[in-house]
Amino acid sequence: MPPSETPHEPRRSPLPALLACALAVCLGYFAAEAYVLSGDFGFPLDDSWIHLQFARSLASGHGLAYNPGELVTGSTAPLWTALLALLFHLPGSVVLWTKALGVALHLAGVWTVWRLARELGLRPASAVLAAAFMLATSWLAWSALSGMEIPLFVFLSTGAIGLHLRERRNPARPPLSLGLFGLSILARPEGAFLLVLAVLDRLLVSFARAEDGALVWRPARPRPWRPVLVGLGLAACAVAGPILFYKLVGGSFLPTTYSAKGGDLRRLVPDVQYAAAILGILFRAQPWLVLASGAGVLALVERLGTPRDRGLLPALWLLGLPLAYSTMSPIGRGILAGNFGRYYFPLLPIVAILGVLGLERAGEALGPRLHFGAGGSLGSFPLRAALLALLAWPTLAELARGPLQFAQNVANVQDSDVEIARYLAPRLPPEATLAVNDIGAIKFLLPNRIVDLVGIASPEVRTEVAGAVRHGVPFEQAMLAAIDRRRPDYLIVFPSWFPVVERDARFRLVGQIEIPNNITMGDARLGLWATPWTRYPLRRLPGDPEPGGSLDLSAEPSSPPPATPPEAHPR
Repeated sequence: MPPSETPHEPRRSPLPALLACALAVCLGYFAAEAYVLSGDFGFPLDDSWIHLQFARSLASGHGLAYNPGELVTGSTAPLWTALLALLFHLPGSVVLWTKALGVALHLAGVWTVWRLARELGLRPASAVLAAAFMLATSWLAWSALSGMEIPLFVFLSTGAIGLHLRERRNPARPPLSLGLFGLSILARPEGAFLLVLAVLDRLLVSFARAEDGALVWRPARPRPWRPVLVGLGLAACAVAGPILFYKLVGGSFLPTTYSAKGGDLRRLVPDVQYAAAILGILFRAQPWLVLASGAGVLALVERLGTPRDRGLLPALWLLGLPLAYSTMSPIGRGILAGNFGRYYFPLLPIVAILGVLGLERAGEALGPRLHFGAGGSLGSFPLRAALLALLAWPTLAELARGPLQFAQNVANVQDSDVEIARYLAPRLPPEATLAVNDIGAIKFLLPNRIVDLVGIASPEVRTEVAGAVRHGVPFEQAMLAAIDRRRPDYLIVFPSWFPVVERDARFRLVGQIEIPNNITMGDARLGLWATPWTRYPLRRLPGDPEPGGSLDLSAEPSSPPPATPPEAHPR
């Protein structure tokens, strides 16, 4: 039962302890970053800098523009962008404020996960356990300090599901949850799918159990569709502004990131191979709970039409999202899952809740201790404690490794995109144009106009290249033609993404960076090339080579990595 209806709720709330533990975990990640990078704070993805660039433009009154005066529909998380824009009006480092905002939303997510577990009928101790597994999940702690929108979406989605369950039990309540689901769309586009599932789940409230145990349709109200339509109206109000912006500026109701990430419909039937790959992402973070979540799904099905009915929305969300994405994703190296599978990190709290729900009945049946001999005359064994340790061990082991991996992710971005931007800042005239395939840190740290070769900030590049490829032009040739038409002064690209640049004698290698211990970036090398149209030579600083010499930013590797086209690397 929910907290307000549970007669035996403990007097002392577990939330302060849960929030303190979640904060301690985040501080551990922050301390590892500070130690490894000697206080040079950054983000584990270049995408985080993309959010900040959009937010800075919005805060300065220029709207959602990437280059000054060029509105673009590249933000898939406009609500996160708007929150970040507020941080630019605060004193101090916007990077640290961004991390603080992410941690605050992560703590709020721990609270909504605990509430959701109680709404689903978990006992107080089980709800605490589910929230504890959530805050101990390494990828969610990683997300809290990542500068990405994941904590915001976890907070909104789990909070909306909990509100949906309360409204489902009492259909007379205003359908505010659907409006909250609409708001979650502005944090992550997957919120649209969650909204559809919530509408379907709300219709299940009209099911009841017959005397023989069968499910029958018995509408609880004369017009069951009426609150649903009202809720959908609230959701439409939440998303109307950004959707209209996408259409008016970009000519589509979808942002440019949708096509840049290859999110087109590829098949009508869900692909099992893709679902298996996503299962591996979830399994690594919470292996035993992933297995137990199947029992949690069955428990929700069993309760349909009974006084303990809580609907199926958490189960539909957990099972439906991978199946839906599998219809749009290529199979293999370039699957549509985001860096490290981050599109699925918001499912990890649901895995924790359903996993604990699935194990709750087994825990009750086993009892707290295993007794040997009559009446325990030969001793006893703390069975529940041992099983809990077995459940928690893989998750805690990943959590222990997490801070150093997070710090390495940040170091990879700092040693590549941030490093080359810092190198160019005192040398590159602001009038020069840069063609790049990582647009985040380079644009945020430099005033120069950029041409996005991936197509998020320059969607016309993606359109031109895709059109040429459809007409039989090889990808490299089509990309080279797009570069020729724009005549940038310099190229900053991963050589393996655009090997034609290394082969074309017109482009002169100015210098390159080799990224040590790279586990984050799309290539272990990042190169800077002067183009045939370079109008602004780099300024010489004391210690720089003589004019005409090559700036060796790092040692060149003995052999380049295999070529990988940009569409095969998930941002």
